[in-house]
Amino acid sequence: MPALDSVRLNPTDSIVILTGAGISQESGLDTFRCAGGIWSKVDLEDVATPQGFARDPDLVHRFYNDRRRGLLDPAIQPNAAHAALAALERGWRGNLLLVTQNIDDLHERAGSTAPLHMHGELLKAVCLRCGTVSDCRDDLSVHDLCLSCGRKGGMRPDVVWFGEMPHHMDRIQAALEDCDLFLSIGTSGHVYPAAGFVAEARAGGAHTVELNLEPSEGVSRFDAAIHGPATALVPAFVAELLAL
Repeated sequence: MPALDSVRLNPTDSIVILTGAGISQESGLDTFRCAGGIWSKVDLEDVATPQGFARDPDLVHRFYNDRRRGLLDPAIQPNAAHAALAALERGWRGNLLLVTQNIDDLHERAGSTAPLHMHGELLKAVCLRCGTVSDCRDDLSVHDLCLSCGRKGGMRPDVVWFGEMPHHMDRIQAALEDCDLFLSIGTSGHVYPAAGFVAEARAGGAHTVELNLEPSEGVSRFDAAIHGPATALVPAFVAELLAL
């Protein structure tokens, strides 16, 4: 695969992988930003901001309850790209950090053990009263009690909304500064801070590669880019890495 041609990468080097909606789209989940995506059907200001939740929590809960039910549909399963990244985690001898912008659990279902969900997780809820995060596979409403503090009306999806700080940023930035390979898979390149990760990795001397269905907004910042379906590109790329 040309993305690794002339690159001196060792099997004990450090890798940071960023995944976005494109990797889960092939499992049947809607993306947010592509043509016909979720943000073309609903106003993100209404359902993906703290202000929207304060204004109409019932609307926000209905939106995320629909997303949660969709994710738990038995037809939605990890695909070959998710499986390949789990295999890379098992087989790579160096440090490997998987960071995802996705709020689904398909990486975990495929066998990845500790992906960092920088935008939160749809199958978790957080209490605004006490900050407790808990598993959540059922519908949420304004009537739910927090099982930790016992108060009502403060439960919300543990999803990072616009205007909020993504999770795990200190750990992600430390890994980007030290990695030897930065791999971006299925991302649009529109959303910061994730869109800036390639620049941080390059500043630290990493080789940077984009695997995406089509060129992202930031494709020119990468050392190499290969375009096509994640289910084809990711297994091939992983196989080349594991053959080093």
